[in-house]
Amino acid sequence: MTEPPDARSGPSPPLALLEVSADGGAILRLAGTWRLDQALPLAEDLLARLATLPGPKVLTFDCSDLIDWDSGLVAYLVAVMSQLRGWAGQGAPDLDQTGLPEGVRGLLNLAFAVPERAGDRRGKADESFLEEVGAEALGLVRSTGEIMAFLGEVVLSLRRLIQGRAGLRRADFLLVLQQAGAEALPIVSLVSFLVGMIFGYIGVQQLAQFGARVYVASLVGLAMTIQIGALVTAIVLSGRTGAAYAAQIGTMQVNEEIDALRTLGISPMDFLVLPRMLALILMTPLLAVYADLMGILGGAFVGILVGELTPTEYFTQTQATVGWNHIIQGIVSAAVYGAIVAVSGCLRGMQCGRSAAAVGQATTSAVVTAIVAIVIAAAVLTVIFNALGLQ
Repeated sequence: MTEPPDARSGPSPPLALLEVSADGGAILRLAGTWRLDQALPLAEDLLARLATLPGPKVLTFDCSDLIDWDSGLVAYLVAVMSQLRGWAGQGAPDLDQTGLPEGVRGLLNLAFAVPERAGDRRGKADESFLEEVGAEALGLVRSTGEIMAFLGEVVLSLRRLIQGRAGLRRADFLLVLQQAGAEALPIVSLVSFLVGMIFGYIGVQQLAQFGARVYVASLVGLAMTIQIGALVTAIVLSGRTGAAYAAQIGTMQVNEEIDALRTLGISPMDFLVLPRMLALILMTPLLAVYADLMGILGGAFVGILVGELTPTEYFTQTQATVGWNHIIQGIVSAAVYGAIVAVSGCLRGMQCGRSAAAVGQATTSAVVTAIVAIVIAAAVLTVIFNALGLQ
């Protein structure tokens, strides 16, 4: 054993020597101090020298001159051994770890306890466009079944609520009702008012060419009440409330709180999902009506200042154009959108994995799913309302 170096001279530099034994095997001699705060040898250099040997049968280790080590030595050996295992069928030597310190052997066993899955190291650049499309299509088919199963559980939970057997607490329901409704008023007000201003400005610029600026009130009023007010509200709620639902339930999945609820005999659907769904279904139409009003006021702001209309002209034209059939369309659409946002957020939260990264993925997926489903539902509802003659 080499004597420890003098403290004044610093630690001995790490050294890795590859020698050929008398029986034709290879011996890797590890000497010096192997610590992360030093410049460690590169695993690629050792692998290059191993590749030049005439097919050694066994690679052994000699650590008699090893002074000190930390995870830097383990990382070096993991890189070497991983590459050697990838040489299977190409004359790769067998590994004899008996010469390594006991602590190093234990850490290496932990590092290789779970085999790496095939394809884990393949980057996205290696996947063709068709492969990505196919994977997304298969994922959509699988998620469709999960969505239908989730909706079935929601229906059963609603039946239990009607029968008075659902584990829904009134205090929890009132809390999520406030969070989904009253606390969303500021952002809904701002976005709806600005959207109304945008519609009003476009209408004034175009209708002025025909001397029909007064009809900007009709444009803004119909657009907001029929579809835009409900759409703006739903998209705002998908990013605000739906994402929060996914993050809350996903975090409970990570902390195994949902498993604890099931152990106590409490249905997560009744306790977590049902109050959130009812809150959004009830509050989204109310917020949509409020968004309609703010959008009309935004259009009036532009129509009066830019279009040189009087307040009486603007609001009289709005009242003459917007009917109850238009308001009902917006309310029905908003209720559907609210259910979509709630289902998307709760579904992705229940599907969340058991890691912090999975919570972020569930939140992102909830917002994307909700917005895509809302746009599809808007197109379908427009066709249905047109067929019913409500336009």
